[in-house]
Amino acid sequence: MQLLYELDEEKTLFRKSVRDFSEQVIRPQTDHMWETGEFPYDIVRRMGELGIMGIPFPEEYGGAGGDYLAYAIAVEEIARVDGSCAITVEAHTSLGAGAFYYYGTEEQKQEWLVPLAQGKILGSFGLTEPEAGSDAGNTQTKAELADGEWVINGTKCFITNPGTEMSGVVTVTVVTGVREDGRKEISNIYVPKGTPGYNIAPKYKKMGWHASDTRELNFEDCRVPEGNLIGKRGEGFKQFMDCLDGGRIAIAALSVGNAQGAFEESLKYAKERVQFKQLIGKFQAIQFKLADMATDIEIARDITYKAAAMRDAHVPHTKEAAMAKLFASEMCMRTTTQAVQVFGGYGFMDEYPVSRFFRDAKILEIGEGTSEVQRMVIARELGLK
Repeated sequence: MQLLYELDEEKTLFRKSVRDFSEQVIRPQTDHMWETGEFPYDIVRRMGELGIMGIPFPEEYGGAGGDYLAYAIAVEEIARVDGSCAITVEAHTSLGAGAFYYYGTEEQKQEWLVPLAQGKILGSFGLTEPEAGSDAGNTQTKAELADGEWVINGTKCFITNPGTEMSGVVTVTVVTGVREDGRKEISNIYVPKGTPGYNIAPKYKKMGWHASDTRELNFEDCRVPEGNLIGKRGEGFKQFMDCLDGGRIAIAALSVGNAQGAFEESLKYAKERVQFKQLIGKFQAIQFKLADMATDIEIARDITYKAAAMRDAHVPHTKEAAMAKLFASEMCMRTTTQAVQVFGGYGFMDEYPVSRFFRDAKILEIGEGTSEVQRMVIARELGLK
C-alpha cells in the first residue's frame, strides 16, 4: 500500500538527480562561498540549464513542467548542502517568477517568465520596507500614474536576488491610490534592472546565507510604462499573499533540508567521536538528541509535502502552508541548535558545517512571515478573528 505522501518512482529519481547535483557541484564550493560571500554564478547557471530554476512552470513558458511538490523536493535537497543556493532558487521561483506566472499577461509571460524559468535571468520580489515588515499592508512606496507611466518613489529592504549580474527584474508592491473604504490601494508593478531611478544598494552583511544576494532597493522618480502593472490595479495585496502561500511551503522545504544536513553531520560525528573511552553515540544523552532530531524532521517533511500537494491540487492551503512554515522553521532552529551541542566546541567553529546550518536556520523563522505572523494566519484560518 502506498502511503499518502510516499514519492513515486519519478519523484524518487528526481530527488536523486538533485541530490547528486548538490553533492557533486555545490558541496565542493560551500567553503569558498561561506568564506568569501561570492555569489555562485556557475552553480546558478548550471541549475538553470538543468531546469531547476523553473520547476513548477509549464514548458511553454520555459519551465520544466513539474509541480510544486517536485519544486519543494529540489529546494530541500539543495538546502541539505547549502542554504545560499537554496534561497536563491526559492526567492527566484516562488516570488520573482511566480508573480508573472500567476498574474502576468501573456505578453508579460513571454517577455519575462520565459527567461526567468529558463534561469537566464534572476527575478526578485520587493515587499518588505523599513516600516512594512510583518505589517505588509503598511506599504509606503508609492506609484503615481503620469502621462502613461508609473512614477515610483520609496524604499524596499531585505530583497533577495536584485543585485547580481544575472538579475533582470523586480516586482514591487506599491500604493497606487486610495480605496473606497479609505484604505491603501496596493498594486504590483515590475521594474527591469537598469531602469533610471531604480537604485540598488550594496549587499548586506548577514549572519548566514553569506553567498546569497540580499539588498536594499531605492526608487527615486523611477518611471516605467503603465503596462508594467501585474494583474489588476488594487489587487496587489491579494496577489502577494497568494505568492507567499507558495513561498512559505518552499521555506518549509528549505528548513527541512537545512535540518537534514545538520542531522546527518551530527549522526556521522556521533559514530566517530570518542569521549570517556567510547563513541559519544553510545551515550543515551546523545541518542535522545538524535532521535528527537530525526522525528522532528520526518514530521516537518510530511506536513510540507502535504501543503505542496494541496497547492498542486488547487485547493485552499493557506493554513497548511503557514503550519508547514511555522513547524519546519522552528524545528530547524531546534535541530541545528542540538547539532552544535552534539559537536561541542567544534560546533562553534565555522569550518564545521553544523555552525553554518545553525547560522542559516534563524532567518527561516523570520523571512516570508515570522513565526508570530504564521500563528496569526493559522488562528485566522481557524476562525479566530
